[in-house]
Amino acid sequence: MIDFKNGSSIYSKLKAVSDDTYASLIVPIFTDGESILGTFKGIRDGVVFTNKRIISINVQGLTGTKKDFTSLPYSKIQAFSVETAGVLDYDSELDLWFSGIGRVRFEFSRNANVTAICKMISERTL
Repeated sequence: MIDFKNGSSIYSKLKAVSDDTYASLIVPIFTDGESILGTFKGIRDGVVFTNKRIISINVQGLTGTKKDFTSLPYSKIQAFSVETAGVLDYDSELDLWFSGIGRVRFEFSRNANVTAICKMISERTL
């Protein structure tokens, strides 16, 4: 679950995966015309970018059958920044500031196309 009380949350080691990874879980909560643009998975948790929002999926418990879904609409993003991977730093970081919530950080593996993610967010927020 995103920690709204402390004003920041971090999802780390996210790698691009097939959109089918979480589709069966989240498509039932989609609005009309909503579609998946990109899916990323960490060790247990995941993040799905749709054309209307970001959905974070927090897998809970030992068995992983309990899941928390948090919807982050693009319309609430006030600012964002990106730090690309370097020679010794293999991860890219995307920070998003949401009105009334605070910062949410996504750390992507080196192979994630953070430029495309930034473009997608820009198209929906600017």
